[in-house]
Amino acid sequence: MHRPLRFVVLALVAVAFFAGPSAVRFYTDWLWFGEVGYQQVFLTVLRAQSLLFVIVFAAAAAWLAGNLHVALASIGDLRPVFTTREGVQLPMPGRQQLRTIASGLAVVVAALIALYAGSQWEMWLAWRYAVPFGQADPVLGRDAGFYVFSLPFYQFVRGLAQGLVLLAGLASGLLYFVSGSLSSRFGAMVWMTPGARRHLSLLAALFLLLLAAGAWLGQAELLVEPSNLIYGPGYADVNGRMPAALILTGAALIGAALALVQAFTPRNWPLPAAAALYVLVAVGGGVYTAILQRFIVSPNEQTRESPFIQHNIDATRRAFALDRVEAQELTGDATLTSQDLTRNTATISNVRLWDHQPLLDTFGQLQVIRTYYDFVGVDNDRYRIDGTLRQIMLSPRELDTASLPNRTWVNDRLTFTHGYGLTLGPVNQVTSEGLPVLFVGNLPLETIPELPIKEPSLYYGELSSDYVIVRTATREFHYPRGEDNVFARYEGRGGVPIGSLWRKLVFALRFGAYQILLSNDINDESRILFFRNIRERVQKLAPFLSYDRDPYLVVADGRLYWMYDAYTTSTRYPYATPAAGARGLNYIRNAVKIVIDAYDGTTTVYLADPADPIAATYARIFPGLFAPLDRMPATLREHIRYPEDIFAIQASVYATYHMTQPAVFYNREDQWQLPVIDDTGDAGPMQPYYTIMRLPGETEPEFIQMLPFTPRNRDNLAAWLAARSDGGHYGTLRVFQFPKQKVIFGPRQVVARINQDQAISPQITLWNQQGSQVIWGTLMVIPIEESLIYVRPLYLRASGGRIPELTRVIVAYQNQIVMEPTLDAGLIRLFGGAPAQRPDTETVRGLTLPGGAAAPAPAAPSGTPDLTALATQARGHYDRAVEAQRKGDWATYGEELKQLGDLLAQMRGRTP
Repeated sequence: MHRPLRFVVLALVAVAFFAGPSAVRFYTDWLWFGEVGYQQVFLTVLRAQSLLFVIVFAAAAAWLAGNLHVALASIGDLRPVFTTREGVQLPMPGRQQLRTIASGLAVVVAALIALYAGSQWEMWLAWRYAVPFGQADPVLGRDAGFYVFSLPFYQFVRGLAQGLVLLAGLASGLLYFVSGSLSSRFGAMVWMTPGARRHLSLLAALFLLLLAAGAWLGQAELLVEPSNLIYGPGYADVNGRMPAALILTGAALIGAALALVQAFTPRNWPLPAAAALYVLVAVGGGVYTAILQRFIVSPNEQTRESPFIQHNIDATRRAFALDRVEAQELTGDATLTSQDLTRNTATISNVRLWDHQPLLDTFGQLQVIRTYYDFVGVDNDRYRIDGTLRQIMLSPRELDTASLPNRTWVNDRLTFTHGYGLTLGPVNQVTSEGLPVLFVGNLPLETIPELPIKEPSLYYGELSSDYVIVRTATREFHYPRGEDNVFARYEGRGGVPIGSLWRKLVFALRFGAYQILLSNDINDESRILFFRNIRERVQKLAPFLSYDRDPYLVVADGRLYWMYDAYTTSTRYPYATPAAGARGLNYIRNAVKIVIDAYDGTTTVYLADPADPIAATYARIFPGLFAPLDRMPATLREHIRYPEDIFAIQASVYATYHMTQPAVFYNREDQWQLPVIDDTGDAGPMQPYYTIMRLPGETEPEFIQMLPFTPRNRDNLAAWLAARSDGGHYGTLRVFQFPKQKVIFGPRQVVARINQDQAISPQITLWNQQGSQVIWGTLMVIPIEESLIYVRPLYLRASGGRIPELTRVIVAYQNQIVMEPTLDAGLIRLFGGAPAQRPDTETVRGLTLPGGAAAPAPAAPSGTPDLTALATQARGHYDRAVEAQRKGDWATYGEELKQLGDLLAQMRGRTP
């Protein structure tokens, strides 16, 4: 083979080896974007990356090559400069060879720089299509969009230009030095040829111009940086650093002029003078600002900083949408009665008695059915059951191929392709065995009439991370039935056709699976489903959004859908303080809702907040990506909920930024904090939780998310924050504050009193000594009218067992704490009477658990406890009477027997 031909073959092999995988991924990604209907998004990103690459590559290559050629043209004839030990001189390459080498190096370096620039496509498009915020900063008067969209791009361009000037200067200087056109002594330049002087001085002038641009932009950067006291510029920054930055800009411009003087005159002093002037002004500005801070600000800090603290408060509240929080004062004097509980039946009837982890453990034991199924998490939502809004908890039954007993390529990719159904039940119902009641569950799937599910297959989910191929000659496993299996055939629209030989080849290369190419089971109708993990799916589709950590499943119109919340965020909102633990984030909106069909993968991106400037900017960048929220089917809109992550961030910021007066803020007089509970050995702040309740002042119950606050370094309750999710109130935040002069027990205090209770503590100890594991549930603050009750479920797991059972419910109100088998019994003990019927025991229909109890009986008439509830209360009085007898507490023994007799009389009256 001739040498040129051999070179061509080797070059083609190298290109295929290094570029082939990228080309395959690019092509298959293009097919995937076509499948989901968003190829325009793919093209927009591709065009932006390509255009940036071409512009930067052309500019960088021309700049670097031009400077190197100028240097080569002005250094004259080269002489040998290297001598071996034997005295043999090695000649330098000729001028033409050096030009070729220089051009090649310029192209390589330019390509690397252009690749980096292409990765910044989002920054460039955001600057190009920016939508203004309509909010000007209070110092420089620029729109907030300048800091969010424009300033990062300007700094990016300046950084690239500055880097290119430095590279050109270093490369040219090296050539001048090697050729003898530049000499130095003790690190100082002492002699240059006229050509070298002119070239390097012009580069220095350009570099100083870029330093001037950086100093000018540095004024704006102060508004997105922390200062001495707040985030954003304070007194010393506005009156010291900002004027110093302007003076530094002028010094750099003067330095650039001096560099030009040196370029065209034989003088050597202008450039050192320019450098000295710049350093002197930069250091002087820092010293002046420090003096201003030390002797002007610090002695009168509150007075001097108050206007700037106000700027920070206003900007932070706007950035986190806290300026829209509705505040309501509570008296703290209200006393609850059984009549109050009756008026708030919806609140009481939706108190969550099942915690996520115990419920997940129970589902894992009772509803997994086969080892290859798994429940990843438990989600909260609400549905109308029997015409009543009920809070429910649900968990999808997903397929975990890693747990298949016989793992083969056919089983992993063709046979076991999807999960099946879900478990769904009320948050507050238990069977007589202490297990959850289910409205949806079992295999095959059983449901109640209000929640029909015609297509229970889960091809897309939180666990579905690998590709599968459907519509093949291999039967797809659907679900097990006894000793047999039920099979199904995929009839959805999802997936990319893979019937042709070409498609088989490219997907075999992408996934490194030769079986795709050789399998006889794949035919013309076959389709390959990938990016099935919903997190990977949405991030692939819209990588410029941030995503909530908790997507949740929705049952609507007989199908299963994933609801995914997405955020528009920024770290550059002027004067706004970043949220703690949020990686510098200081602006956030829940602007986008994404719905994914769990069967065919249809993905729809809805714009939930069109007023958000960042979302509006992305809508201009990607026309056709976002659909208006009012196009979402009503059956899905009913299940939109305010997401947890943004609420947690807003709550953490509001703990400080509910203070709107600079003097109060400066002294942190009224700072709040999230309650910390550490009785389980896993200390941490309380997490937000969903519930259905009637807010004070409202007439109807609604689905909300809430979180309490305590004063900093104190444990009493200061306020509680609620985020509303239903209808026109969606996204509204409301804070309910207690008077500062009133002491309302906080969560930590209630936990301490529970642990010290003379009836509860010995019982917990006894259970633990008997070998059972006591599992504490989440302590929940339940606002009712203008007062509060605390509810905490308690679970027992038998020694060696895996299923936790809901055994007791602890209820606390003011100075009283009781522990009863049911919430109903606890409320009766605290408030007397018979509160409105609550379905916390078996009073609403449910499914039969595998190997468990039958479905509960129908509900008793509203307002009247049924025999099951009365029997539960009677057993509680009996247990307490026996305990009192054991302790010799005869007064309590007599009282418990009296109440037991009263309950038995009621039961006789209810018996047919």
